[in-house]
Amino acid sequence: MTAATHTEIIAATRKWLERAVIGLNLCPFAKAVHVKDLVRYVVSEAQDTDALLDDLERELKFLVDVAPEQVDMTLLMTPGVLADFDEFTDFLDLVEVVLRTHGLAGVLQVASFHPDYVFADAEADDVANYTNRAPYPTLHLIREASLARATAAFPDASEIYLRNIETLRAMGLEGWRALEVDPPAKAKP
Repeated sequence: MTAATHTEIIAATRKWLERAVIGLNLCPFAKAVHVKDLVRYVVSEAQDTDALLDDLERELKFLVDVAPEQVDMTLLMTPGVLADFDEFTDFLDLVEVVLRTHGLAGVLQVASFHPDYVFADAEADDVANYTNRAPYPTLHLIREASLARATAAFPDASEIYLRNIETLRAMGLEGWRALEVDPPAKAKP
């Protein structure tokens, strides 16, 4: 299998966002920024974590410098690095260091999505893990102010993750697969 192009990676991620995240209402805040075309899609060409850290820093700076009315959030996809979920979670510790080092803690936050995402208290085959599964390892750079406004406007925002687990468990793995948003290499015939 040949490596996916940037266009294919972005298309797969956009499809996941539209069908799973927005379609299943896993994130009730995603639809508004998507419809307003305020989501920036960036494919990292990094082949190691040092290069990915450079890309992350560049995208954090971009997001701080651009008006939220132009770009409100960034999805940074990393197809060439962090395919192993344990390596991905280790990298997230570095992400937090970068945020603190640049004085961005409380300004931006980074949510994480991975094709093999498993919550710490879950079994690997629990369909609830799919709430955080994306076609490629992805760092979601979010403005804290935008998130605060969105959660303030949404009743019971703290319960979203429980509703998401219920949704995924009700639809089951076959329902998830019917969305056709699995990673290209993991797609079932």
